[in-house]
Amino acid sequence: MNILHLASAITGDASVSRKLTADIVARLTAAQPDAQVTHRDLSDGVAVMDDAWFQALRAGTDNPTPAQQAQIDLSNTLLAEVQDADVLVIGLPIYNFTLPAQLKTWLDQIARAGVSFRYTEAGPEGLLTGKRAYVAYAAAGTPMGSDLDHASGYLRHMLGFLGITDVTFVAADGLAFDRDAAMARAQQALDKIAA
Repeated sequence: MNILHLASAITGDASVSRKLTADIVARLTAAQPDAQVTHRDLSDGVAVMDDAWFQALRAGTDNPTPAQQAQIDLSNTLLAEVQDADVLVIGLPIYNFTLPAQLKTWLDQIARAGVSFRYTEAGPEGLLTGKRAYVAYAAAGTPMGSDLDHASGYLRHMLGFLGITDVTFVAADGLAFDRDAAMARAQQALDKIAA
């Protein structure tokens, strides 16, 4: 099994989503000790789509500049990590009611027509099928699934758009109000993951 472990929280060791993703990865590797884990810390930065990105990846220039080639190489690397993974473990800390910009930028980098999805007469079709995703949702005051939550539904939609429809959330929400209760709910969800 190949596991892609994505962290996106900017709070380092204090991050609940980082703790939860580490727990998920530990459970998965305990069940399959020969699993390979690729760790990608998105808080280190992910290049945003810009004109150079568009010209290199969408316009398909035959002679990319060094800057364009760097954009192509990064996007290809990020996409290959997903293509090679059987399981994605994604940290989803909630900032201002939605996902972190670096996680959105990662999605932008890997959502590539003809590579990770394609358009058909029946509508878009995801090409990253046969994968499972575990998402660690952590929020101080945004209950998952509430009208305030503009992150979990979007992430589920984008993963599904790319063909990843087997998505399980482990939520620690309401941390600002009752941290112990939030962590207890997350632990219950963790306990359902095969260990």
